[in-house]
Amino acid sequence: MALKGENLSVVLHGKEDLRVEPRPIPSPGRGEVLLEMKNVGICGSDLHFFNNGRIGDFIVKKPTVLGHESSGQVIQVGEGVTNLKPGDRVAIEPGVGCCICDTCKLGRYNLCPEMVFRSCPPVDGLFCRYQVHAANFCYKLPENVSFEEAALVEPLAVAVHSAKRARIQAGDYVLVTGAGPVGLLCMFVAKAAGASHVIITDTVANRLAIAKKLGADFTINVSGRSDEDLIKEIQSLRPGEEPNVCFECTGSEPASRLTMKVTAMGGVVALVGQGPLMVTVPLISVGLRELDVVGIYRYANSYPKAISLISSGKVDVKPLITHRYKLEDAAEAFKMARDGKESTMKVIFTCN
Repeated sequence: MALKGENLSVVLHGKEDLRVEPRPIPSPGRGEVLLEMKNVGICGSDLHFFNNGRIGDFIVKKPTVLGHESSGQVIQVGEGVTNLKPGDRVAIEPGVGCCICDTCKLGRYNLCPEMVFRSCPPVDGLFCRYQVHAANFCYKLPENVSFEEAALVEPLAVAVHSAKRARIQAGDYVLVTGAGPVGLLCMFVAKAAGASHVIITDTVANRLAIAKKLGADFTINVSGRSDEDLIKEIQSLRPGEEPNVCFECTGSEPASRLTMKVTAMGGVVALVGQGPLMVTVPLISVGLRELDVVGIYRYANSYPKAISLISSGKVDVKPLITHRYKLEDAAEAFKMARDGKESTMKVIFTCN
């Protein structure tokens, strides 16, 4: 049965052309559920699309609804859906693989060449009041996990996947470059996994202060400093030790270069942040130190663990939410997310 009413949506028409406009309420197809969206966070990729109208080969050629860090409540189920029912509260994994190619069958569906990902043009995202989504990629929430917390399961899943790829273990000494939301979540997951000490770097003093308050053992402001100077400071923090696991969360060339120079012999560098197409890095250092450099592309099979980390209290995502807006105030919300660097961590929408 089709619902009646207004499906207010945040639609990007082109570079810096963001509009709030009504759209039809969709109906769930086979294997899908209709969701009343609750909370959706603004991601760095949303800002990139807003600022540039594209990310690499993903170009806004037609009006596209943004948003993918999300939670919602099931209000209708489509044919064949047995794992969910109306009223279920869910976190929504925005990427859906084809489920039949070799990468999907291997469990690495994040690498599926036919991946459909919410808010990657031309696929509409979740900054709206109602949306349909594959039921198998909606995860029931424990009673003690709020809709706001569930909206942060998506970036937390990035950290969970990164920790798995980095093979982090109890007692590891960790460096995180970038004290934004994903960097802090990588720190949280590393701590939950038993990391003994975590260093976190950034160029923004306020973000480093937040990182220190939230559990970083050491913070370093890297602004305007040379690699050699930074390496000396890192080595002085725990004399005789170097970080054996590094999460590079900025995508910047200087941060990538630093991690490859300072990671301990035989350690792991996880490239979490997405940066320029081409960068100059010291590959000789990677070879001589026998580092494992691993790429990170979103996540796979990580949502249940991310939800469990929140539900158990091992990870508290609530301090990362600094600003809340209604869909009607999308222009103001995007301006805050883009320009309020000193005070902004995670901006989320309340959709209904």
